[in-house]
Amino acid sequence: MESSTKYIHNLSYSGFSLFYLNPVTTLYSYSCHLFYFPINLFLLFLSCIKRIITMGEVSLVKHEELPVPIYSTLEPVYGSESQLKEAEIRFKNLKSEFIDFFGHSPDIYARSPGRVNLIGEHIDYEGYSVLPMAIRQDTIVAIRKCDSNESEKLLRIANVNGDKYTLCSYPADPLQDIDVKNHKWGHYVICGYKGFYEYVKSKGIDVGERVGLDIVVDGTVPTGSGLSSSAALVCSSTIAIMAALGVNLPKKEIAQLTCECERHIGTQSGGMDQAISVMAQSGIAELIDFNPIRAMDIQLPTGGSFVIAHSLAESQKAVTAAINYNNRVVECRLAAIVLGIKLGMEPQEAICNVKTLSDVEDLCVSFAGTLESSDPVLAVKQFLHEEPYASEDIEKITQEKLETIFSNSSTSLDVLRAAKYYKLHQRAAHVYSEAKRVHTFKDNVSSKLSEEDMLKKLGYLMNESHYSCSVLYECSCPELEELVKICRDNGALGARLTGAGWGGCAVALVKESLVPQFILNLKEQFYQSRIDKGIINKDYLGLYIFASKPSSGAAIIKF
Repeated sequence: MESSTKYIHNLSYSGFSLFYLNPVTTLYSYSCHLFYFPINLFLLFLSCIKRIITMGEVSLVKHEELPVPIYSTLEPVYGSESQLKEAEIRFKNLKSEFIDFFGHSPDIYARSPGRVNLIGEHIDYEGYSVLPMAIRQDTIVAIRKCDSNESEKLLRIANVNGDKYTLCSYPADPLQDIDVKNHKWGHYVICGYKGFYEYVKSKGIDVGERVGLDIVVDGTVPTGSGLSSSAALVCSSTIAIMAALGVNLPKKEIAQLTCECERHIGTQSGGMDQAISVMAQSGIAELIDFNPIRAMDIQLPTGGSFVIAHSLAESQKAVTAAINYNNRVVECRLAAIVLGIKLGMEPQEAICNVKTLSDVEDLCVSFAGTLESSDPVLAVKQFLHEEPYASEDIEKITQEKLETIFSNSSTSLDVLRAAKYYKLHQRAAHVYSEAKRVHTFKDNVSSKLSEEDMLKKLGYLMNESHYSCSVLYECSCPELEELVKICRDNGALGARLTGAGWGGCAVALVKESLVPQFILNLKEQFYQSRIDKGIINKDYLGLYIFASKPSSGAAIIKF
């Protein structure tokens, strides 16, 4: 009986992909296997059939419920022609570098892409939907599980760009602390290692005794670009470690797991970057919802293209977290707590139960209803003043010290030590208005508008999003402002910063027919002066500005 149960468990994981591709054949195949099973398991199988067949139609498993796909060739991930040839060269070079570093070939590879967020900035950690797509730039991790009899159990982590990223060694100990004050690139891999072991322990999964791992990384997502190079590294590392240790999980569980992994680096990540990197599909953007994580396919209009352009100001998300990214997370929670109290909650009730602005949205909407509206921003305007709040101002409302409210979060305490004041009105107004823009964007994409009208409306929403990020959330920078203006001056229907901000990239919606000239104009009007000053090499300009279509998500490759 135990072996039969284990067999059906294994079938369920391997069969996810088969069922997704060919449900009828898979069901027939499973029924043949089950001929030998005890009757109670056969009845269980029939109940599963009943659940997935509705109104005479077979309902396919949602793609986020499937495990990360495993391929033996590169074509399913990289397509054909130039991108495939480039990938073949990268994998060949990665294997060669691996052998040079460690004297062995890797066992397996994992890759995860970067992403561009089309709309929905700084709202994932507040519980609201976002609308990103994966890009072709990715991070590949080659890994080898060391023999258990090898004396020294270490995680040895190298990079094909050894001049910039030197070899790191860590103990094969998932309980080790990460020194977030001493930032090292290898810490992102250790995030994945720690998070994976925390997950398997919580689920009671036995992965055997701990052994050493040899790892080499090759990434093409520009660092500090706002295109989620850190998430691509954390996701690919986590999936590689899982694969090396013989584990695969549904993509939505990996997305949640890797989000929690990256918090080990000291950034209070919301989950968008990891979710799209793991769950992306070629040719399709995704509306990502949270709590629980799930994805809705969004087919973008074919007449427009998204051009991604780097401002050349590097966004140091983890390094500057206390004054930028994590500061905004803290400000949003404080805004939510104050709104909760102003709208009738007891101070201790709000402190204990309110974590995000989405937690008090219903209260805000109820207030707006008294004004014959459903806009939560009306509550923000009524109950949060525009002048910055000092700590003492907030403590009078909450009747509690801020240090006590955030006592369980060391990264939030870092924020309190660095902050002089808190802009609660502006942060809450951005979050609520941006959340609305995401769904308006989605509704317009699925509407029956003409393509031209649709592109105009999407561009307008992107412009509104940038204004909110720049003025209300204050996560832009002079280089991004210049770049966004040049994009609009050269015919972009909409342009906005993308990613955390404070540097990184802008994304512009451009009519497909205008893309080549648009890119040429940006090269002349923004990048040429930087080339003349020696800031960038013109030979690498293609890394800093490119058009992108939605690309595929995470994958495991075993040749």
